[in-house]
Amino acid sequence: MTKKIIGRTDCIDFPKLNLLNINCKIDTGAYTSSIHCSNITLTEEGLLCFFDENDTQKSEPVLFKEYSLTDVKSSNGYVENRYKIKTDVVFFGKTYKINLTLSTRSDMRFPVLIGRQFLKRKFLVDVDLQNQSFKKKSE
Repeated sequence: MTKKIIGRTDCIDFPKLNLLNINCKIDTGAYTSSIHCSNITLTEEGLLCFFDENDTQKSEPVLFKEYSLTDVKSSNGYVENRYKIKTDVVFFGKTYKINLTLSTRSDMRFPVLIGRQFLKRKFLVDVDLQNQSFKKKSE
């Protein structure tokens, strides 16, 4: 399988989360991928999550019956225990499975960070490029 060339940022879709054209940062320094989730509630049915692209656009809640907890170490060595979910993501018109940790990224420029665990065996990163998948979608 030939690897697609992806840039340092892109605009992607998470169809099962009803999130389209979400800005993401491709981060080869990060092992895991994460998504901004402002409100997480543990219910008897499962993990109820609200994915807000920004503070003005509120999403419908998404219920995850399957989820786990995982430790994520930041670049400064701080370890945080986070919920991890599995969903679909679309790059270059192709749907892939992705594991995402849920994090408050409201103070970050990008609501989604794509890490090495997802990128391996699929993509090569060219830091001179941006929005390669989004540009193919727009054609």
